[in-house]
Amino acid sequence: MAEQNLPLLIFQTIVGCLGICGNGLLCIVIIKVHFMHTITNAFIFNQALIDFLGSLVLLLSSVIPIPDPFPPGAGGALICRLWVSQFFLWGFFVTSTFNLMAVTLERYLAIVFPFKYQQLATRRNVILTIACVWISGFLFALQPMFRVQIKNGECKQKMIPYSEIFGIAIAIASYFLPFTVMLVVYIHITLVLKKGAARLGPAPAVQPFGSGGGAVNDQRESLMRARRNTFKTLLIVFIVFTVCWTPNTVIFFLFNLGVNINLNSPVHTVTVAMVAPNGCLNPFIYAIKYKQFRKALKTLFGRQNQIPENSLATLTTNPG
Repeated sequence: MAEQNLPLLIFQTIVGCLGICGNGLLCIVIIKVHFMHTITNAFIFNQALIDFLGSLVLLLSSVIPIPDPFPPGAGGALICRLWVSQFFLWGFFVTSTFNLMAVTLERYLAIVFPFKYQQLATRRNVILTIACVWISGFLFALQPMFRVQIKNGECKQKMIPYSEIFGIAIAIASYFLPFTVMLVVYIHITLVLKKGAARLGPAPAVQPFGSGGGAVNDQRESLMRARRNTFKTLLIVFIVFTVCWTPNTVIFFLFNLGVNINLNSPVHTVTVAMVAPNGCLNPFIYAIKYKQFRKALKTLFGRQNQIPENSLATLTTNPG
């Protein structure tokens, strides 16, 4: 291990451990607690699983030394292309981005087009979407595999034809496009929720005797609160994603445009380090902001043995 990379390796080791613990707990909670079995939480579970595996790869890449020299033959070539190139690590990073876009679009359909959502929100479509997320994520992470080769017993970078064009296309498809889609969607959801709150209005202080209006208003207000809570939680996740990913992606994009950027500089090292925490921070965001997850934690650890308030609305309408 090079001395100048030691702080980065220590940082990645800590982030990897936190990501494994946090995302592992999130997966267990969603699996074990029945009222967490909603479509939204299926995507959140997939997010946690991706980030768990990404954190595991990050930890292993920090503690497992690179062979010196590399084994001869196909074995060394596979280690170079699959491991040293960080194919798996960036594959999980990009897959996490695509899944975040998927759960954002799922919430968008549920809130903005609820009737259409009821038709589309089927088990088959959810499984198909999640499969597409995994396949597309790793497809866009293939480029690093072709930029390395075994030479004189070492795994070294090599130039490939049209690498700049591929780099720009990957940056657009794996970051700028998802970022733009999610930004537009969150702005639209914000406007829709504000209009919905205005239409709902304040609940009357006293309901007429025998009137069912109070129950209807309570249910609508409960549904609106649940949707707002999920929306705010995912919005924070999106903001954290933006902060973590933007600096490194911008540098990578400018580098492929031909801007003279030193990829060995401390600035670039910091931007690479900023990407890693994105996978470990989400469980802490859910623990702080996601009310349904907090109730599920209490249920799992025996502090709350009953189905939480609003769970009927959660199970039937899936407001998250």
